[in-house]
Amino acid sequence: MQEREGRLLASRHGISPDDPATFILLEGGRAFVRSDAALRIAGALPGWGWTRLLCLVPKKARDWVYDIIARNRYRWFGRRDACLIPPVERLP
Repeated sequence: MQEREGRLLASRHGISPDDPATFILLEGGRAFVRSDAALRIAGALPGWGWTRLLCLVPKKARDWVYDIIARNRYRWFGRRDACLIPPVERLP
């Protein structure tokens, strides 16, 4: 969201680029936000496929839980200056 294209994309999907409360996952020409994006990413991780079942929970309830986690993530999980990137040898 720091670049012009990212700001436009965020705005197009109802996300304030200056104060984002979520992120966008672009996959197969579709955009996913909030719990939809988080569950798609988690479901693709090794050992986390079970999270796809959470898509059966109504979106309104999932997004409510997502918002609670998003608001408290730094308090619960800490804050880093940079994203964690796995070593090259661990990438697929």
